[in-house]
Amino acid sequence: MCLTWLGGVNILPWPRHLEMPGSLSGTVRGKLRCLDKFMWKCYNCRSHLGVKTRVNLANLDMSFRPDVAPALAAVRQAIALCRRVQAGMVSAVAMEKVARSPVTVADYGAQAIMCHSLASTCPDLSVVAEETAEALRQPAQQQMLAQVTRSVGVLSPGVTSEDVCAWIDQGNSGPTSRFWTMDPIDGTAGFLRGEQYAIALALIEGGQVEIGVLACPNLPVDLAQPGGLRGVIFLAERGKGALMLSGDGKLAETVVVSSRGKTASARIVESVESNHSDHQAHRQLADSLGITRPSLRMDSQAKYGVVARGDAAIYLRLPSPDTPDYRECIWDHAAGCLLVEEAGGRVTDARGASLDFGRGRRLSGNWGVVVSNGRLHSALLSVVQSLGGS
Repeated sequence: MCLTWLGGVNILPWPRHLEMPGSLSGTVRGKLRCLDKFMWKCYNCRSHLGVKTRVNLANLDMSFRPDVAPALAAVRQAIALCRRVQAGMVSAVAMEKVARSPVTVADYGAQAIMCHSLASTCPDLSVVAEETAEALRQPAQQQMLAQVTRSVGVLSPGVTSEDVCAWIDQGNSGPTSRFWTMDPIDGTAGFLRGEQYAIALALIEGGQVEIGVLACPNLPVDLAQPGGLRGVIFLAERGKGALMLSGDGKLAETVVVSSRGKTASARIVESVESNHSDHQAHRQLADSLGITRPSLRMDSQAKYGVVARGDAAIYLRLPSPDTPDYRECIWDHAAGCLLVEEAGGRVTDARGASLDFGRGRRLSGNWGVVVSNGRLHSALLSVVQSLGGS
């Protein structure tokens, strides 16, 4: 048994069939599976390797497939646009979609800039996104269109209103065997309140999420220090584990779900808006499981992020009684689903079936969403189904 020095951290033992790098090279890391913050497992021999929580992202570049870099680049442009919109108070201008949810300058601008970025780097892949430029083209919305164009123009000088509308509509493609799905701002209500929102992008192949990038610009790096540093990007690739990148993109930290095995001590995270899920059913479930801790409420797929890194152990999204036939949109869950699974958790619908991202723009084959750290999942599903979960 030998000691190996890896990026300033002793590792014991190191499997003999793996080369001994001076840093965690892509070749080596591609053979490892993240188990928790300090443990990795070799795919070949199942050896456990203790590693440092924080790692230099530059040492991991070679470990990801080529699609990751353009995804990160697109999301970072969207972050810059959204922050600039908020800082300029343009977010106060919003209109209501047919589904009675708000849409802002930032929603349109982020989708435009991401679609354009992906079209430039991945021209062979279609995009399935939330927004459409149809409303923006109406005479009554010319003021908003002008604001969107100015916001996009900061990142893409010379862009016209026609360009912006065309870029937005690049996200109106239908799902294919391999495509991107994005939500330019998930949690627009939270964005307008200055609270939590997310920018979500995922690559789907054959109905399965392969890459997930989830930016949470307002999420504290440490939830226990809400006044501290804010802004993270979660990154997951199937089979490679999950990372949380710092806002400056220089450091990455492996993330892992909570190790809690008793439901009574678990914490639930749920939507702020009651029309997005059945809060009453969530309370009944908490009572049935003996959970006494107050729920953590936040908008957007940031909820997936806090489960992935262990701040909460349970996230429920059961349809409201007012809309029992509602089926979730794929862009609202694709990136977050892979993130939690790669962090060691589990994501299913209320029946216990895996989410199927290969049935169109909605999860038409699934009812509700149940997310957990994995250890609590069977107990959760039993209670959900006993409460009448379809």
